[in-house]
Amino acid sequence: MEPNPLKRAIDRRRPKSDLWSWSSGLAGEQFTGKRLNRLRRHGWYVLHALQWPTGTDVDHLAIGPAGVFSINSKRHKDKKVWYGDRAITVNGRSTPHIAASLAEARRVSDLLSRRCGTAIPVRPAIAVIDAAKVTVKNANPPVLVVEASEIGRLLSGLTPSLDRDLMTRVYEVARREETWLSPR
Repeated sequence: MEPNPLKRAIDRRRPKSDLWSWSSGLAGEQFTGKRLNRLRRHGWYVLHALQWPTGTDVDHLAIGPAGVFSINSKRHKDKKVWYGDRAITVNGRSTPHIAASLAEARRVSDLLSRRCGTAIPVRPAIAVIDAAKVTVKNANPPVLVVEASEIGRLLSGLTPSLDRDLMTRVYEVARREETWLSPR
């Protein structure tokens, strides 16, 4: 990050700068996080910014009656987002969002399964923030793609698949920092 406070203030407002991109992404993650936190009153556990040893993170992890979800926030302000069978496009350009979300969910599932001593399926989801339009053209998508404002409603409306004891066990493992920083 740029150490000069004046330059940081200027970069934060200049589109396409690294700081602007980071700041915009953080705003999107915070928006999604607030929506997910509402699930807590319905018995869900929600964690944010789970750090991997590489310095990357899992934006959000939601653990509830409908299962475990690894959720990526993607802010595409005023853009058209389209999701077909295997890809997301933003204003007609292909993105790596689906492959990245699937890989992250597999990694989280492997880690939690090892740490919990039982198979923990993790479903990937992408919360889209500030898009002009989000179109999903898939009846059974491998990755849930939803406008961030609707993420809580969508997850809470899914069919229950986890009992309270397993939910609590997964949460207790997932909330420990050492789970993520020492994944083996």
